[in-house]
Amino acid sequence: MLLGLVMILMVGTGMLFVKNILTNTVNYGVLDQEHKQEFIQEIAPIAQRNYSQYRVLPSIVLGQAILESDWGRSELASYNNLFGVKAGEHEDKVLFPTQEFVDNQWATVNAYFKVYPTVEAAIIDHNRLFNEGVSWNTQLYHQVLASKNYVEAAQALQQAGYATDPDYASKIINVIETYDLSKYDNNF
Repeated sequence: MLLGLVMILMVGTGMLFVKNILTNTVNYGVLDQEHKQEFIQEIAPIAQRNYSQYRVLPSIVLGQAILESDWGRSELASYNNLFGVKAGEHEDKVLFPTQEFVDNQWATVNAYFKVYPTVEAAIIDHNRLFNEGVSWNTQLYHQVLASKNYVEAAQALQQAGYATDPDYASKIINVIETYDLSKYDNNF
């Protein structure tokens, strides 16, 4: 008899869960919570280390990476793109369908996204974007950098149009508060 036999399953939403085959019960969150802590522990030191040069709050880096990459489990994250950063014409890139909020409704579009050699390279590029802006507006994200806390920074991201999701700021704030990510800002 096989007592305690379990099967690890991955579902379309990216949620990892464990199912006991014999009892047909599902235990959500056991492995998932461990993965979340590992992801935070991988990203937090990089975000903190780069704060002195780029001035992007570590909680914002973490919150966006979690939200944009589903804790590093999205297919795009396999290319070290944790932030959904789109690619320019002459950059390493990969084509993916994505959801954009256009004309008050969600639409699926295909877009090219940057491919990064490492997670740290993605974080540095993300931070540089906030510092250098975009070709048509070099000051676009300066309010994010000037923010005194993660709430102001998330709202500034929304106002700058970082994402088309009309609830982007509240989603980032919720992730930061749920996982106490502001503690990574305490030294700054």
